Amino acid sequence: MLEFVKDLWLFMRHRKKFWLAPIIIVMMLLGALIVFTQGSVIAPFIYTIF
Repeated sequence: MLEFVKDLWLFMRHRKKFWLAPIIIVMMLLGALIVFTQGSVIAPFIYTIF
């Protein structure tokens, strides 16, 4: 996983695609939010947002 992140960073730095970083970060945070709230009481409120 660390190698993938390193390759992704090198790609963004070499191709000057720094605008991809916020998109990737937001997608990772949303994915983590869904995974961590899947069995909790908060889950119904999270799914109503989406």
